[in-house]
Amino acid sequence: MPWIVLLISAVFEAVWATALGLSSGFTEPVPTIVFLIAAVASMVGLGWAVRVIPIGTGYAVWVGVGAALTVSFAMLTGTETVSVGKVVFIAGIILAVIGLKLVPGSARARITDEPQSKSSPAPDARAPGHGKRMCVQRRARRV
Repeated sequence: MPWIVLLISAVFEAVWATALGLSSGFTEPVPTIVFLIAAVASMVGLGWAVRVIPIGTGYAVWVGVGAALTVSFAMLTGTETVSVGKVVFIAGIILAVIGLKLVPGSARARITDEPQSKSSPAPDARAPGHGKRMCVQRRARRV
């Protein structure tokens, strides 16, 4: 689910980048409103996704997909010229994003609000998180 949210956030990044270009320096109201809504949605989704996905990987995927979609949309609408070089490098960005998804990640701890199990020791009230426990998510490598 975090990867899906991350990809949707990247789509919102392309939307806000395109709306920014259409806003004429925030003087056009509709593109400015679209920019604001898409920027918030994009950032919220990115923030949520990187609770599970490592920040470096998540940010690289978010930027890469967003940039590739922005340039692709501009080429499809005629705002930018299409060239073999642009197509090759956009394909390279997409391949790099796929590679980041396929590279096995290490275990990552995250804070949850899940209740303590009976076998877990009681949390120390002075410890960071005050009752929240650290759980380690392990990603199994798919074969």
